Amino acid sequence: MSITVLHPGMLTTVQDQGRTGYQQFGVPVSGTVDPRSAAVANILTGNEEGEAVLECTIMGPQLRFDQSAVIAITGADLGPTLDGVSIDNYRAVRVGAGQVLRFTGPKSGCRAFIAVAGGLDIPLVMGSRSTYMKARIGGFHGRKLEKEDVLALRALGTEPKALATRAIAPEFRARAEYTLRVVPGPQDEAFTSVGMETFLTSIYTVTAEFDRMGCRLEGPEIAHETSGDIISDGIAFGAIQVPSSGQPIVMLSDRQTTGGYTKIANVISADFRILGQLKSGDKVRFEKISLSAAQEALLAQRASLRLLRHVLDN
Repeated sequence: MSITVLHPGMLTTVQDQGRTGYQQFGVPVSGTVDPRSAAVANILTGNEEGEAVLECTIMGPQLRFDQSAVIAITGADLGPTLDGVSIDNYRAVRVGAGQVLRFTGPKSGCRAFIAVAGGLDIPLVMGSRSTYMKARIGGFHGRKLEKEDVLALRALGTEPKALATRAIAPEFRARAEYTLRVVPGPQDEAFTSVGMETFLTSIYTVTAEFDRMGCRLEGPEIAHETSGDIISDGIAFGAIQVPSSGQPIVMLSDRQTTGGYTKIANVISADFRILGQLKSGDKVRFEKISLSAAQEALLAQRASLRLLRHVLDN
């Protein structure tokens, strides 16, 4: 079983939940930028939540399925079609041998995730199938997909007809403005009270400088007590760095393992599904919440995924 890449799209890579346990050696975690959407795609196709998927940015690929398969597409709506006929996001779809999946263009969001029932037959590298392109680690030969690549698929253990009825309501819709919940720190004391107020009350715009490593925002300057430089320390997914320019940078999956700019706050894990869909021109504001509230939101999200699998499996 295999998929042939007829056109790779703008940026299509193999990603899973990431490569953990190696940051001390300078190896980024990588993984999907919108973990929840990827997990839902896998649940719809009967896979484990952490199975590798194809992450597609802005313009999706053209893929020919050389044998029949069941797929699900979640996250951004990039206009998926099968042999020219529109198909829905957030639904398991049966694909026949020789059929071609294409995308007409972005309607909402930034990144779509394609799961295939049974999973992609990609070797593990340091415990993960995720692609880290800068070091050419993992995924499909450590790089984004290219024309004429052939992706092997693992055998499907479930009857395709049973999977092809699974569907849920779409989760991501385009909005004029997005709110990201944050927990202050770890260097929030490096900012003036006015700077913190500016951060929490202003609207910021995603600039053209955004990729899997992070996205730069533009808006009112966030004032420091002295400077935006610190001795380098670790960086988490969702960390919001503010250099001396006063303009925030939100760190994503392929972030470096350490950095020397002050971090005013961290986007909570439950809101990575929003963070991972931001693109140039989108408007963002930040809302401060407590650590306990952030933990409760993550637990609620995990519970919703368990419930989704239970409902679909029964």
